[in-house]
Amino acid sequence: MYQETDRHRLFTRRALVLGAGQLGMFGLLLGRLWQLQVTEGEKYALLAEDNRVNTKLIVPARGRILDRLGRPLARNVPAYRVRVVRERTPDLRRTLRSLAELVPVSPRRLQEVEEQARSLRPFVPVPIRDDLTWQEVARIAVHAPELPGILLDQALLRDYPHGPILAHVLGYVGPVNDRELANDRDPLLALPEFRIGKKGIEKSYDKKLRGRAGLSKVEVNALGREIRELDRDEGQPGEDLQISVDLELQRFCFDRLAGEKAAAAAVVDVHTGAVLASVSIPSFDPKAFTNGLSAATWRQLRDDPLFPLVDKCIRGQYPPGSTFKMVTALAALEKGVIDPGHEVFCSGVFTLGNARFHCWKTGGHGRLALVQAIAQSCDVYFYDVALRVGVDAIASMARRFGLGERLGVDLPGERPGLVPTRAWKRERLGEPWQKGETVVTGIGQGFVLTTPLQLAVMTARLCNGLRMVRPWFVRSPEAAAEEWPRIELPEEGLRAVLRGMYEVVNGARGTARRAKLPIEGIALAGKTGTSQVKRITRAERARGDHKRKDKPWRERDHALFVCYAPYAAPRYAVAVVVEHGGSGSKAAAPPARDIMTRTLEINPSGADLIAARSRTARG
Repeated sequence: MYQETDRHRLFTRRALVLGAGQLGMFGLLLGRLWQLQVTEGEKYALLAEDNRVNTKLIVPARGRILDRLGRPLARNVPAYRVRVVRERTPDLRRTLRSLAELVPVSPRRLQEVEEQARSLRPFVPVPIRDDLTWQEVARIAVHAPELPGILLDQALLRDYPHGPILAHVLGYVGPVNDRELANDRDPLLALPEFRIGKKGIEKSYDKKLRGRAGLSKVEVNALGREIRELDRDEGQPGEDLQISVDLELQRFCFDRLAGEKAAAAAVVDVHTGAVLASVSIPSFDPKAFTNGLSAATWRQLRDDPLFPLVDKCIRGQYPPGSTFKMVTALAALEKGVIDPGHEVFCSGVFTLGNARFHCWKTGGHGRLALVQAIAQSCDVYFYDVALRVGVDAIASMARRFGLGERLGVDLPGERPGLVPTRAWKRERLGEPWQKGETVVTGIGQGFVLTTPLQLAVMTARLCNGLRMVRPWFVRSPEAAAEEWPRIELPEEGLRAVLRGMYEVVNGARGTARRAKLPIEGIALAGKTGTSQVKRITRAERARGDHKRKDKPWRERDHALFVCYAPYAAPRYAVAVVVEHGGSGSKAAAPPARDIMTRTLEINPSGADLIAARSRTARG
């Protein structure tokens, strides 16, 4: 009896312990369920939603680039592309080969597509080509039953309808590289099909043009395959951008210089600084960069000795030659070391110690003062003036006219040129300045380097009332309201310099008499320049080698011409540089005259040319 009672008590205790354990475990389970469903319910609901719904960025339409009249220069056009889905074709390689028989696809590209398709999930579409013509689309569509897994769809492709004419101004777009991806947090850059501005306006204003990404919410299954779209936000398309360039004038400038091996031209509104045309020869087709160049095409462009990828207007640096003489004259006039009546006798040679510096005219110009020295481009006169005023004063004046420094134009890659000083040479070369270097600096040779756009701006500042305009392609309303600061200079000296430029074209002995405008009542003022690229030895000069017309192209002088018009009421400035063109009066002045003529005919700034004609007639 006793043993039976003990067994009953033992069983009861074990039951209680087991029940307590079960109750505790059940309590823990209830607690965990409470935590999952109530305390952390929102968190896990979100995780479950993420497993069910994927979000995808939608590439916005890139903003257009328009000329000053709203004509499209860069736009988006529908592009047809072909892709392949590996899980939908029993034989991927055979399908790709069949496609290549219908439309051009290189063997290398076929191999790349096959490798990419096998590295991704089988249901992910892999792009093959995204620049199909309508005829190619139709050909693929007709043979669709024979091409399992091949998809046709549409996208937007950046298009430059005017090709090379505006390539250096507009630049181009291209695939995002690793450096750009690391420096820009915009999630759009991670999309394989996204294109970013690489050069020109496309790069300078990329963030305005690219817009804001859209968002698509898509239901997917456990494998990640898309089932249906749940929601869609198209995002914000990029802003359209209107630039200062006149398409018709740009085309004319390009066509006028197209016969040269290498040349550049810039047209600037002298009062606003608007760049109305900017041309660099040779050029390239920006459309070719949209999807990335082939290695062979890139090497061809990169290694071309004429540098078609370089915008010569802002990156080409040339000795300005005699187009620099107005700066030398103004420096001397400001310092008071000469006045407009200062005369120098030119025998054709200027002697400094044992060194002899020659004038371009072998027999010399005789005695002349400032106006005729500019008109006839007498080197000896400016040798004398440069020595009187000194290189530092010349450099200071040059910078006030936009030379030797970046102008801040809104295109990437602008180069500053070079205007030397005594301090510059000592710091850069560790040598003292020599008087002979001052002599050649006075005529825009030696160390002096300028860009074509700088020369156009220099000319604008000379003729616009000495306002320090700066060039621009896109100008904000705030900047438009600003007033350009003024260069303070003696009025009498400036009038003499401008009169000299008038005589260059319209005087009896001017160096560019053939550059007169064919427009009745409108006068052009300008200055020729011929800059040496190779030093002429005494022996070569004695043999007359420097005047040979059969010299190798790269040993010929650069030809330059700067001008403005109308003379009586200046509105436009033009600068033309023809690399190794020889004489400025023969190679650069005629195209500059034609460009100015066309500019006045188009009259993009709306200048009152009738009033200018009447003032010219009275003058």
